[in-house]
Amino acid sequence: MPASLTKIWIHAFFSTKDRMPLIDAAFESELHTHIRQHLENDLHCFLQTINGTPDHLHMLFLLNPNCAVKDILKNIKGESSHWVNSNDFIDSKFAWQKAYTAVSVANSLAKEVERYIDRQKEYHQSLTFLEEHQRIFRLHELQFRLSPP
Repeated sequence: MPASLTKIWIHAFFSTKDRMPLIDAAFESELHTHIRQHLENDLHCFLQTINGTPDHLHMLFLLNPNCAVKDILKNIKGESSHWVNSNDFIDSKFAWQKAYTAVSVANSLAKEVERYIDRQKEYHQSLTFLEEHQRIFRLHELQFRLSPP
């Protein structure tokens, strides 16, 4: 019998604490690179793409079958918050909101989701984070509950 194989794409996104615009353009690229390196080198999840706006971040990655999505995202959020704060990129304390959204993506749709993530700044010129969240929830038939920021 051949080895077990998996290929599970995850589209995950989460906001900064209180949806504050904490991701400054001056360090955004470094943050994305740092998350990529941590996700791939330490958590063994291939990151296809990462992008966002000053108040939230999207990622498309291949799930490591030995890890739970919740553990990966908790680790990424905690470690990247610590990294931002220890590098003094902003004057205030950087933190992510506790909640996140993660949905599986069919391999046949991965390129489409990648393009969507890559165009985040363009989309958010006319779409708020809340409106985007609601659209994704409807698309994936998730129950949308507005939580406090």
